[in-house]
Amino acid sequence: MAAEELPLTLFFEDLRKRLILAGTCWLAAFLACYAVAERLFGYIAHPLKAILPQKSSLVFLTAVEPFFTYLKVAAMAGLLLCLPLILWQLWGLAARALNIAEQGLGLAFVLSGCLCFYSGAYLGFTYVFPLIFSVLIDFGIGSGSAQAMLSMDAYLSLTLMLLLAFGLVFELPILLTLLARLGLVDHRWLRKHRKYMLIVAFLFGALFTPGPDVLSQCALAIPFVVLYEVGILGARALGRSRGAPVENHREESPASL
Repeated sequence: MAAEELPLTLFFEDLRKRLILAGTCWLAAFLACYAVAERLFGYIAHPLKAILPQKSSLVFLTAVEPFFTYLKVAAMAGLLLCLPLILWQLWGLAARALNIAEQGLGLAFVLSGCLCFYSGAYLGFTYVFPLIFSVLIDFGIGSGSAQAMLSMDAYLSLTLMLLLAFGLVFELPILLTLLARLGLVDHRWLRKHRKYMLIVAFLFGALFTPGPDVLSQCALAIPFVVLYEVGILGARALGRSRGAPVENHREESPASL
């Protein structure tokens, strides 16, 4: 029994060390970003300020709202700065299920993962967010009986949720390719379940977009569908058959820090 429990014990010990390292890095980045949190919030609020009508502005409803808003900004900025290290730690765990040759793909995984997440967040923030907020604000003030005065915290919470949603959607090809490389799925299985992923895409869009309008949902669902297809291509090119054994496995990964 002890021999069977040892690998699991080592796994959780490795997981604990990686969580501590990632958490320490995130805390240091958070403290550094808090020093410029007000400037960062001004950058985040720029797409909204550009489409707000005259005499409308962001407001805070309680005395502590700016303080907690800047805390959230610093936390998110710190997370984005630490993303390469976080992905490296995730790779270190996943690499235990790969063979020796495949464990050398860690750098490619981290670079592609960061590129996909940052690209999704940037494209969403630059092109999709202004369109979504413009539609919602025009709908709100269309009757002429209300004036747009948005809360700092409410706007930031919505923006951060959308940033994470777009970033995670753009990670889909990397995730599917990695799962295929581990032998958990293959391109045939992914193609077979394509119709279910279409439903999941629009459910994901409905869950993470702010309004009930079709435009907001499609803005997230369409990239989901497209990137799922990219993931199928990656699974076909780099994956192995489901359930295929992994040879040359070793306990320690060179990705360990």
